[in-house]
Amino acid sequence: MNSSATPSEILLKYWNYSSFRPLQEDIVNTVLNGKDTLALLPTGGGKSICFQVPALCRDGLCLVISPLIALMKDQVDSLRKKDIKAIAVNSVMTNKEIDIALENCIYGNYKFLYLSPERLQSDIFLQRLPKMNVNLIAVDEAHCISQWGYDFRPPYLKIKDIRELIPNVPVLALTATATPDVVKDIQQKLGFKKENVLRKSFNRANLAYVVLQEEDKNKRLLKIIKNVGGSGIIYERSRRKTAETADFLKANKINSSFYHAGMDALKRAEVQEKWINNTVQVIVATNAFGMGIDKPDVRFVVHTDLAESLEAYFQEAGRAGRDEQKAYAVLLVSNKDKSELKKRVETAFPQKDEIKQVYHALANYFHLAMGSGADHFFDFDIAEFCKKYKLEALRVINCIKFLEKEEYLILTESTYMPSRLKITGTKEQLYELQVANEEVDSILKVMLRSYSGLFFEYVNIYENDIAARTKLDKSKVLNAIFRLQENELVSYFPQSSLPKLSFGRGRIDSELLTFSKENYELRKKVFVQKIDSVLNYADNKLFCRSRLLLSYFGETDSENCGVCDICLERNKQELNTADFEKFSEKIKSLLTKSALTLQQLIEQCGSTKEAQVIKTLQVLLDEKEVTYNNEHKLTSGK
Repeated sequence: MNSSATPSEILLKYWNYSSFRPLQEDIVNTVLNGKDTLALLPTGGGKSICFQVPALCRDGLCLVISPLIALMKDQVDSLRKKDIKAIAVNSVMTNKEIDIALENCIYGNYKFLYLSPERLQSDIFLQRLPKMNVNLIAVDEAHCISQWGYDFRPPYLKIKDIRELIPNVPVLALTATATPDVVKDIQQKLGFKKENVLRKSFNRANLAYVVLQEEDKNKRLLKIIKNVGGSGIIYERSRRKTAETADFLKANKINSSFYHAGMDALKRAEVQEKWINNTVQVIVATNAFGMGIDKPDVRFVVHTDLAESLEAYFQEAGRAGRDEQKAYAVLLVSNKDKSELKKRVETAFPQKDEIKQVYHALANYFHLAMGSGADHFFDFDIAEFCKKYKLEALRVINCIKFLEKEEYLILTESTYMPSRLKITGTKEQLYELQVANEEVDSILKVMLRSYSGLFFEYVNIYENDIAARTKLDKSKVLNAIFRLQENELVSYFPQSSLPKLSFGRGRIDSELLTFSKENYELRKKVFVQKIDSVLNYADNKLFCRSRLLLSYFGETDSENCGVCDICLERNKQELNTADFEKFSEKIKSLLTKSALTLQQLIEQCGSTKEAQVIKTLQVLLDEKEVTYNNEHKLTSGK
């Protein structure tokens, strides 16, 4: 690796780009100057280049902390295709695999080590970190460090501790969504020496945000797909609904498929690939879909349910129109959706006795003695677990989330992990077995020709591919690998696509479980606030939708977009001077006495004049004679 190369030379050599996107070069340069940096880039803004380029400009290793195994795997594969040495250590790997991977990071001239946050405090990592020549710590999805964020993960808080072991290494934190409180919190929790935020506006001028009150959502979906055309995503809340909606679209001659985390990993990959290649026009998915996918020509993203936060909605909606051509982000809302969203508070915050019950059941499910389970990740089939203990899956997941926040459990996402193999025997030992067994000889030769590095690290292998090349049944290939393992000539881990679960501190008596105020009461308060913001967005009839979203993320000086449903309706309405003066006087008089919701104001102004009241309010809001308070109520601005 040429450590004296400039960022532009690195960009051209490995990515074949002649120039950076807006803000990328500023981020790269500030990192190369050794400054702790928080970079706010919207979804699809090219975050990975911001840490990969500066890391390649310098000698040493970039430590990348990422919460998503699938995303780590994709980025490692992408770097390796560019002949850049990269490796991932995640929570589904065994200690033996991790040991070899970390040794390679010390002695093997690797440039990138991707690490899941759960591994930061493991002895095996902490012992080796000071021996590594780390040139940068990159923290992806940095909002996960903040309790004010929408996806708080306690292991992220350990990043500050590891900085003390390598104190002169700068940190680059990256996120696509952060409110002003979260921006401040990220820098504090990561121990920034000095506040330093580089941000690209979240404004998407080509993206029209639309909210439609709709009881017959399937009928509306057909209209949207027909009128907009092109590639699209429909987000559903439940796995069952993804299949039902996809079937409905197919019945109406729309080429569609569905995607959710409960599907077989290979099937998910196949569906995703067909959609990316435009073999499938519309993909109907849960929020498990989309992370790390950069498909530029998505013309519409439709949500048929209310998200639990504007951060989640903004990130998912932002997958439309990355080619900067006109695209639509549509939210379909029915009357019952709002009451159901409010009910999610109860589901998301189960009673503490219920959390203890789930913990006790999990310990029994895995047959764990007291104190055991900390150093092992178990395959976790949640459907089987729920069936056995007669529990509801969603409530179990929410109980596990709280147990994770207190570090009693660690649960990984459902991710396909190919089989991994490393040769542990000597060449002489292998040769003896090859001479004695023709099939083993054939299989070993194919593996050595097909997969490089088998003597030095665990390498992904594909048994079907080996079977095809050797013209043997897959069962014979597996038997040969198991025989090699029995003779301690290889170390082999079969493929898996189930999520993994570990007892972070080892099993304890469920009655001894405690829950901090921060992880329960504070999280509940934040959750309710975020739901209120989503409901305010859905009910909004006054503000440009783009401006409303941007102000949520701290951009308070944006202009009306002119293309959302609010702006288009506003342009249609007419209001003469006499009506404006009449309603303006009435509104200001009412709001001087007390803050009111829009509905209350309309009722007190005369409900038959709703259009005129709204038009007048929009002008008063623009001129800051009326404002919104923290409770989403209108109040006098003067």
